[in-house]
Amino acid sequence: MKDIVAQVVAPKIKGDEVICVAYAHELPNYGLKVGLTNYAAAYCTGLLCARRLLNKFKLDKKYAGNAKVDGSSYLVEEPKSGPKPFRAALDVGLARTTTGARVFGILKGACDGGLYIPHSGEGKRFPGYGKDGKYDPKVHRAKIFGQHVADYMKKMKTEDAKKYAAHFANFIKEKVEPEALPKLYEKVHSNIRADPTLKKKTPKTVDPKDVKKRPAKKSLAKRRQDLKSRKEALVKEISKKRAESGLVVAEEESGEIKLSKKDKVKQVSTKKPKAPKEKGGAGAKDAKGGKAVAGKAGAKDAKAPAGKEAPKKK
Repeated sequence: MKDIVAQVVAPKIKGDEVICVAYAHELPNYGLKVGLTNYAAAYCTGLLCARRLLNKFKLDKKYAGNAKVDGSSYLVEEPKSGPKPFRAALDVGLARTTTGARVFGILKGACDGGLYIPHSGEGKRFPGYGKDGKYDPKVHRAKIFGQHVADYMKKMKTEDAKKYAAHFANFIKEKVEPEALPKLYEKVHSNIRADPTLKKKTPKTVDPKDVKKRPAKKSLAKRRQDLKSRKEALVKEISKKRAESGLVVAEEESGEIKLSKKDKVKQVSTKKPKAPKEKGGAGAKDAKGGKAVAGKAGAKDAKAPAGKEAPKKK
């Protein structure tokens, strides 16, 4: 898991409208810079979403929520007069609803923050609910304040210092000790209640030297000139290589290449070859390429009646 998101969404005809949202990556603004995906961070995200929503509708003073975080079940009571509490229903989406899941940490934080979200008052899905059917709020309180993380840090530190240095590198970098975790989360809760409004992002300052500028677009004349110069350079390079190999005798300044006799290629004629002349006989053409005279005469003789000679030409 990279982030935790808590949203309050209102369904409408045109589509769902997100009224309020809170992210776990906002928690560094309130003093929590490490462990942004555990159960304690999920509780802080739910608390932040609830306080931000009530602040938006100016209900934060009317419904302060549960300031004493002891793990016990809490639901906002409806007053006899005045605005009613903000109601919402839990939508877990595709998240698994196992006992002690982080989605229920968001639920607990939102309820303690002042939202009215109906759920089992027996704490059946909260950490601390055992197989015997009893709920222990102390176990849940320890989860809210990150005591399970602190115990794991102490255990790993004593057993394998090398693994501890790699696994909790960010904690070591921020100088967060296991013993200081409960007080750290307590401070984060108070900071969220003090100012839950959305913080504006500070624009990044970029050095103009680091900005890569695109080269100016070349004109058509410039592109043609560059192409011509590249062609001339390529011709000179080819002629130089051919001169080194002994194929080129001389080279003019214009870039034309003169080849030696060994390197010259015979020119191939594109004219079609003449048809061979026929040797005599019927249908033979005359020297000038005329019609076959003998063939026609023979045909006339064949049509003449028997006993008569063919008429002579004048």
